[in-house]
Amino acid sequence: MALTTDPTLQNQVIYSVYVRAHTPEGTFNAVVPDLDRIRALGTDIIWFMPIHPIGVKGKKGSLGCPYANRDYRAVNPEYGTMDDFKRLCDEIHARGMKVMIDVVYNHTSPDSVLWETHPEFFYKRPDGSPGNKVGDWTDVIDLDYNVPALWDYQIESLKEWAKLVDGFRCDVASFVPVEFWKRARAAVETVRPGCVWLAESVHREFGALMRAQGVYSARDAELFEAFDMEYEYDVRTVFEKVLRDEAALSQWTDLLEFQEAAYGANYNKLRFLENHDVPRIASFVHDEGDLANYTAMLFFLKGATLLYAGQEWEDERLPSLFEREPIDRATGRDLTPLLQTLARVKHDSLAPDDAFFARAMDKTGVAVMTRVNKDAKKIGIFSLKSRAVSVELDVPDGSYVNLIDGTRVTVLQGSLRCDGKPIIFSVSV
Repeated sequence: MALTTDPTLQNQVIYSVYVRAHTPEGTFNAVVPDLDRIRALGTDIIWFMPIHPIGVKGKKGSLGCPYANRDYRAVNPEYGTMDDFKRLCDEIHARGMKVMIDVVYNHTSPDSVLWETHPEFFYKRPDGSPGNKVGDWTDVIDLDYNVPALWDYQIESLKEWAKLVDGFRCDVASFVPVEFWKRARAAVETVRPGCVWLAESVHREFGALMRAQGVYSARDAELFEAFDMEYEYDVRTVFEKVLRDEAALSQWTDLLEFQEAAYGANYNKLRFLENHDVPRIASFVHDEGDLANYTAMLFFLKGATLLYAGQEWEDERLPSLFEREPIDRATGRDLTPLLQTLARVKHDSLAPDDAFFARAMDKTGVAVMTRVNKDAKKIGIFSLKSRAVSVELDVPDGSYVNLIDGTRVTVLQGSLRCDGKPIIFSVSV
């Protein structure tokens, strides 16, 4: 782990906002009235997907993708002005939350300010034209981190933003040299001590494919030298197979235990059921009871919890990155009370120094997870198909409070009867 990583980040909740889709207006100012509701969910950090101007040349869709950055040092005029964004940051800070912005440092739009002023900063094809190394990313051109002056430019940009914000989510961080991120972290620390760094590490299959093609792609363990948190894409493929009934639940729980053994102390994998790049969980899981179990399990996992705006209303549609498609707040469904409870459990009952264990009852689709430290053992039982089942547990017989709904659960002769609803309880050790 990075030497200055704060272990308590493991117990925090991050709420992801796509400004274009968050409200019908799609502006910074329109987010402000929603901040109290976001805070009430238990949110600690608001992460804004890219807020910078979007390229026009080669753009996808009618509005272009926010990950085709045109200017690292400005804001998208469709969202408002820099003063509007500063006010938004002030309002977030006033409510006790932190602000994280998305930085896209692997590439820019083909008509970016940086291409126009510093074409020497870019990767070139054999014919000398700018290009990219991932074929379907047709609306961007790659930067070349073999150029030392590029490092200086990018770090100066981060230092300026760090005067306003508290952290950075770094897009496809695996494709940018770890040594750059380490230098950037040290420089930003002089401006924003305790700045939070989240890496979008890539799917392990994708990273291996890129390395096989001669493209730099840092491994997750390497990224942890510079970052506080990183994506759980190393296990995501198997999780999605479980959602599609193409893999046994135990294959995924085994990988969770492998993470616990493979990464350094205080490793922090960002845990999510959905984000802007993967399908909404409600498009996979339609039963309310099942979804409650998946959601409770999400908060129990070791690592910071990510909520993607709209998840609380069980929105099944993923907003387009290239058009204006506001999230659906009128689904008639609302997970807010459950999310608030789970956030309290995460903040108050789980600990960064917990050891984590997981097993699966494949026939019934039940995940049994344990977090334990010197003070307490926390048990999570999640019936992902809402089935009633008896679960064997290594805890003393007795009656315990389910921290999710306040009911009592009983362990008798080492067995607990789960009625299909999620259970989290604590045992002193």
